[in-house]
Amino acid sequence: MMFPPSSRADIAPHFHRRTSQLMTAVVVVFFVIVIRLWVLQVLDGDRFTDLSKNNRIRIKTIPGIRGMVFDRNGQLLVDSRPSFDLLFVPEDTKNPEGTLRQLARLLGAGEQKFLAELRNNHGRRPFREVTLQTDIDWRTVVVVETHEMDLPGVSLRIRPKRSYLSDGVTAHLLGYLGEIGPLQLKSLRTEGYRMGDEIGQFGLEKSWEEDLRGHSGGQQVEVDAIGRQIRVLDQQKDVPGHSIFLTMDRDLQESAHQVLKGENGAVVMLDANNSAILALVSTPAFNPNVFARGISAEEWSRLLQDKARPLHNKAIQGVYPPGSIFKIVLAIAALEEGIVRPDTAVPCRGSLTVGGRVFRDWKEAGHGMVNLHKALVESCDVYFYQIGQQLGVDRIATYARMLGLGSKTGIALDGESAGLIPDSGWKRRRFGEPWFPGETPSVAIGQGYVSVTPVQIANLMVAVANGGSLYQPWFVRRVESLDGQLIREYGPEKIGSLQLKGTTLSSLRRALRGVVQDPEGTGFKAKTPLIEIAGKTGTAQVAEMVGEVVKNKDLPRSLRDHAWFVAYAPAQRPEVVVVIMLEHGGHGSEAAPMAKQLIEKYVTLKGQQARPLHKPAPLG
Repeated sequence: MMFPPSSRADIAPHFHRRTSQLMTAVVVVFFVIVIRLWVLQVLDGDRFTDLSKNNRIRIKTIPGIRGMVFDRNGQLLVDSRPSFDLLFVPEDTKNPEGTLRQLARLLGAGEQKFLAELRNNHGRRPFREVTLQTDIDWRTVVVVETHEMDLPGVSLRIRPKRSYLSDGVTAHLLGYLGEIGPLQLKSLRTEGYRMGDEIGQFGLEKSWEEDLRGHSGGQQVEVDAIGRQIRVLDQQKDVPGHSIFLTMDRDLQESAHQVLKGENGAVVMLDANNSAILALVSTPAFNPNVFARGISAEEWSRLLQDKARPLHNKAIQGVYPPGSIFKIVLAIAALEEGIVRPDTAVPCRGSLTVGGRVFRDWKEAGHGMVNLHKALVESCDVYFYQIGQQLGVDRIATYARMLGLGSKTGIALDGESAGLIPDSGWKRRRFGEPWFPGETPSVAIGQGYVSVTPVQIANLMVAVANGGSLYQPWFVRRVESLDGQLIREYGPEKIGSLQLKGTTLSSLRRALRGVVQDPEGTGFKAKTPLIEIAGKTGTAQVAEMVGEVVKNKDLPRSLRDHAWFVAYAPAQRPEVVVVIMLEHGGHGSEAAPMAKQLIEKYVTLKGQQARPLHKPAPLG
């Protein structure tokens, strides 16, 4: 059809305008596409590359198995068991919240916990797994495995969990694991730790973390559209941690824990020749398996608020007045300084007045004429009040520190306390005033400002028992690889030698033998026909009693004296040292039967046929 010229003129401007608008729209669309492609390929290229790869290929971490721990006879103390974690990848399902609700229905659990975990992980990288539950039970494992088609994105991960075979019996020595914290991760990230990893937080687990920790491996796996594994493309094997063999004897450790049952206190049992730890117990204890499975906020709060302080290792962290055990220090100082001879006798009439203050003896009628032997055997306070006055606080402090009191022993456990041995200089620095003579009698019998730890007292007794050698307490004998190759070996470390007169130690040891063997001895309850024991009782006053003397059993528990008993055996050729400390346990003689039980157990075990050292078989 032909248009007249006038019609063509009218149409041309309209056509050109439409064409121009169309071309502009095309250019704009093209420009938008180019910009979008630039954003996708340049700005977000790495992210979308990861998304595409992770949609098909995933990297899975294989946690390294932590090393095992054995006692001195090869008895297994700590192992790792298989554990299942419940995981979820939201990108593997079109409806993440719906999938989690379906999971909760199948498990008969509340859905809010799962949904909260999803919300708490909203800032994670795509295709990173969200951990819904750890250490799940077998029923949950079965439900997830049998309904995997109905639960896209839900999967299971097997990882090793720490297993402490003796529960709380060895808790304060072996310690526990916990998830690595943000501050720890900041300093340890370069050593291969990642968020969610477990690390030793206390005890042996912390001190020997480098040897015990395994090194994680990994797998590159291909998955289908709902996240199920199809095949393994590549794999790097995990490396198990080393095994550690202790000086501790599991049977003695269990016996020590048993004798303290129902008491708040500590037991330290050392080799008298080199301070190797045979048993170390603090009660009440905690169960490290609670930490291994993941302690809840409520459980952690209960432990922290418990007035008996189960997380507190009383053997190395607890500081207490030593009471009459400190008379061992006074006896050594007096003999070495020539203040007394073993046969020097002084009267005890039941009290001594110093600076207008009356210091009483535990025996109201007094002990009569007392020499050093009788003073130690019957624990005469008045005798040591007088010796203390002649020595003076500064000389007492010198000998106490020489015997290892007032400073840390160096045991390879965190949180060890130093205790306190006062002298005139310390008081001037602390209170800005001089030492008064009336303060010395209290120090002379282990009261006043004096405070010690059970492990310090045990180490002191080792030096008395072996003739004057001080060692650093130790408890790891060697480290081995999983296949039994020796990695590292440890032994005793001598930290001092007491240059004492031969008569000093012989007089002291005769008296300590008499404490248990003589009928008048305060430690007579420790006597046994199996072996000859030497020892010393200690009753440490907690609160000063004014006025009428009240017996411990009539006082509230919190005001009763602490009870100590220290011993070594055999008395002539010592092999083992035992220290018992009972918080508010009353008189020191109450702790003596406990030491007797432990030493009898030691004798029984020694008399049994030597047990071979069982080495762990390599894991398959």
